[in-house]
Amino acid sequence: MTDPLILFDLLLAGSIVALAVAVLSVRDLFTAIVVFIVFGLLSALAWARLAAPDVALAEAAIGTGVTGALLLKTLHHLRHFSDGQTQDAARDLTAVQPVPMGVTVANAAFCGLVALGLAVAFLGAPQAGPGFDALVSDAMPHSGVAHPVTAVLLNFRAYDTLMEVVVLLAAVIAVWQIERGLTEAPAPALGMVWAGFARLTLPAIVVIGTYLLWKGAEAPGGAFQGGAVLAAVGLLLLLSRLYVPQPSHRGLARWAFVLGTGVFAGVALLVTGGGRVAFQYPPEHAKTLILLIEGLVTISIAVTLAALFHGREPVALNAPESRHDT
Repeated sequence: MTDPLILFDLLLAGSIVALAVAVLSVRDLFTAIVVFIVFGLLSALAWARLAAPDVALAEAAIGTGVTGALLLKTLHHLRHFSDGQTQDAARDLTAVQPVPMGVTVANAAFCGLVALGLAVAFLGAPQAGPGFDALVSDAMPHSGVAHPVTAVLLNFRAYDTLMEVVVLLAAVIAVWQIERGLTEAPAPALGMVWAGFARLTLPAIVVIGTYLLWKGAEAPGGAFQGGAVLAAVGLLLLLSRLYVPQPSHRGLARWAFVLGTGVFAGVALLVTGGGRVAFQYPPEHAKTLILLIEGLVTISIAVTLAALFHGREPVALNAPESRHDT
C-alpha cells in the first residue's frame, strides 16, 4: 500500500515547482507577489517535511512574511509613482532599450551551466555518507548550547552567521541612501478595524518572538527567527500609524542597526586572548556569550527589517525630500 505521506510529498513538490514557474510567468505584479507568498509558505512546509524546522521557521518568517510585505510595499510605491507621472514627465523619461539577444543567450547559457554543475554535484555525492553529524555530536558538550543548529550557527561556523548580519546592515544602509532622493508614497488608510487588530496581536507577537529567541539554545528558534517575528511588530506599528518614525529617532535606529554586528565582532575579538582563535569561546562562558550575541542580534534584525519596510530615512518636515522637486 502506498504511503499517503509519499503522495503528499509528491503533490507538495509539484506545487512548489508550478508556483515557481507561475511567479516568473505571471504579468500582473500583485498576482505575482501573492503567488510568491504562497510559494514561500509551501517551501516552509517542505522544509518541515525534511525535518528542518529551523529553516522552515526562517522561511515562513523572513522568506515569506517580511519579504512579502517588502514586495507589497514596493508595489505600492511603484503604482504611486506611475500614477503621479504627468505626460510631460513621461515624455522626458528615456525609453528602456531592449536587452540584446546575445546578452539573453549568454545569460541563459550561464544559468544552464550552473544548473548542470549543481546536478553533477548532486548526482556525484555519496548517498549514505556519514556527513558531519559525528563531528557536531562530539563537539556539542563544548558548544555552550543544547541545540545542534544553534551550535553550528553561533559557534562552529559563526563567521558565516556574522556575515549574514553584516549583509542586513549593508542592505539598510543602501536603502537609506537610495531612497533619500525619492518621493514618499502616502500610506493607505487602514481604518479602525486594522488598528484594533494591531493592538490585539502586538503583545502576542512580542511573546512569540521572545520565546523563539530564548528557546533557540535548546530547540528550533534563535535570533533570525525571533528577530523576524519581532520585526512584524514594527510592520504593524508602521502600517497602523501607531508609530511614525521621527528625525530625532535616527540616532537610536543607527545604534540598533550596528548593535548586533558590533557585539558579534567584539565577542569574536574578545575571546582571542589566551591562545584561542576568534569565536573559540571559553567553555565556561560559551552559553553566556552565545545568549548575549543572539539577544542583541535579534534586536538588530528586528529593527533592520522594520526599517527596510519603512524605506526612507526619517527627515524633518522642512527638509528637501526629493531631487524631483527642484
